[in-house]
Amino acid sequence: MPEEVWVFDVEGTLTAGETWQGVGRWLEQNGRRAAYRRFFLAHLPGALLAKAGLIDKRRYQNKWMRDLAGLFAGASAGEVEVMAGWVAEHELWPQRREDVLAELRAGLERGVRVVLASGTYQPVLEAFARRLGPEVEALGTPFVCVDGVCPQNPAGEVNVAAVKARRVREHLGGRAPDRAYGDTASDLPLLELAREAVAVYPDRVLVRRARERGWRVLGGAG
Repeated sequence: MPEEVWVFDVEGTLTAGETWQGVGRWLEQNGRRAAYRRFFLAHLPGALLAKAGLIDKRRYQNKWMRDLAGLFAGASAGEVEVMAGWVAEHELWPQRREDVLAELRAGLERGVRVVLASGTYQPVLEAFARRLGPEVEALGTPFVCVDGVCPQNPAGEVNVAAVKARRVREHLGGRAPDRAYGDTASDLPLLELAREAVAVYPDRVLVRRARERGWRVLGGAG
């Protein structure tokens, strides 16, 4: 009988922290304040339009993450690893959701295979996963340095929505996860892929879908 597999989204699900905020703080504290402020001001109008629903919110969030990675052009792989560890330690881990982590840990104790699937950058996700145990797998947005140096834009395709669901299935060798956890409508492709779905602190769209499908709701409004 194949091992049981649970897949967890991270931002909004395992933590209330946000990678982009942590990366911004790290840049400001490590000699890149001016570059980050220029980036932030240039992207703020689009963020406001997305928040108002005038442009596609998810598409703009993806653009933000890809463009933010561009601030690491020319950085060393070692510097990226330092940044990733700092973001996990100072942004994601302090805002962790212990009720959701309790389920993850219970799964690990039972021998469940646990995969974290997130739009956050791969090095950040790996740093977060290490805090949960060496057996926890990480599947994030690729962040690739070539010969130890980051190219003009090191980020690959952002690992969200349908992309996340596709990559999870590929990662699992074509099989569906037994259980999946997510917090927003963007996680629906992943949740619908799983045999059992859990809506975690869900947004309005997801909580409505969870009620329609009879999915369990953990945290937030049920």
